[in-house]
Amino acid sequence: MDKLVSRNIGLTILLVAALVVVILIRTRTPFGSDNASFGTTPGKEITKIELSAKGEQLVLEKKDNKWFVNDRYEARKGGIVFMESILTGLRIKSPVSDEMFTSVITEENIKPVRVRVFENKRIINSFLVYKTTSNQFGNIMKISERSKSFITYLPGFEGDIGSLFTLNELYWIPYTLFNLLPSEIAAVKYEDVKDTASSFYISRRGKDLTLSSGGRLLTGWDSVRVHRYISYFTLVPFESWAADLSGGESDSIRRQDPLYRITVTKSDGSASILTLWARRDPLTGETDNNRLWGKTSERDDLFIIRYFDIDPLIKKRAYFFTR
Repeated sequence: MDKLVSRNIGLTILLVAALVVVILIRTRTPFGSDNASFGTTPGKEITKIELSAKGEQLVLEKKDNKWFVNDRYEARKGGIVFMESILTGLRIKSPVSDEMFTSVITEENIKPVRVRVFENKRIINSFLVYKTTSNQFGNIMKISERSKSFITYLPGFEGDIGSLFTLNELYWIPYTLFNLLPSEIAAVKYEDVKDTASSFYISRRGKDLTLSSGGRLLTGWDSVRVHRYISYFTLVPFESWAADLSGGESDSIRRQDPLYRITVTKSDGSASILTLWARRDPLTGETDNNRLWGKTSERDDLFIIRYFDIDPLIKKRAYFFTR
């Protein structure tokens, strides 16, 4: 009887030990809990994101249900939504050996972007992003300088998530050329560089608008169409900044004759000049029929704009006359 009791006790101990091992295996993270926590814990509300690198810092912060960039500009919604999806969905693709990290990061002198994620004033996540083009995912991440390094990814997304961790303010502010009410516009000068006879000038005199071309006032135009044209400046977006262009490529585009130039003078006297160039394939020289290069007088940076978005503003003088 004593032997049977002892055997049962021993069997019970073995079963309990096996159960503990199973629980530990199931709850253990594959790379260690101190190395694999790239994704923000579900249920946490992200209210601030700090990106810092090489002594510079960019802060994205939520205030009164709106996100702001460095407490100066309202942030672009699409950029914030994508960033939140990355921060909550980051997963490990594979570990990176010390030898690989040394060759692609250390020897290339690639400095990391430190990412800190907050819920109110409390840090809920922090990690380092090393941007590199040496692998198809374009990034290597670490929790800290001394921790393991990994290639990470966002399930369902095949692009380079590392490129999102940028300190460039231009990426985070809205991609908007014009956002003006008709009452805020004093004049619009439209120049068709190749077909100057199609150019026109709209100006406001009190509550009335005038249409002229070549310095001569025009008559017989459709006032509804003129007012409608002015209303198109209410919201004019562009697709993206031309961040991949080299300095030489940008200079080459600027030296070319533009297709169109649109100058908008506001009621306060300030003016913004939009210049648009044809966009061509650098290898074939073929013209892109869907997009243009653009630049405003406020910045030297070039951007890409779709014809779909700018087409309402590209009108010939004849547009304003009833057919």
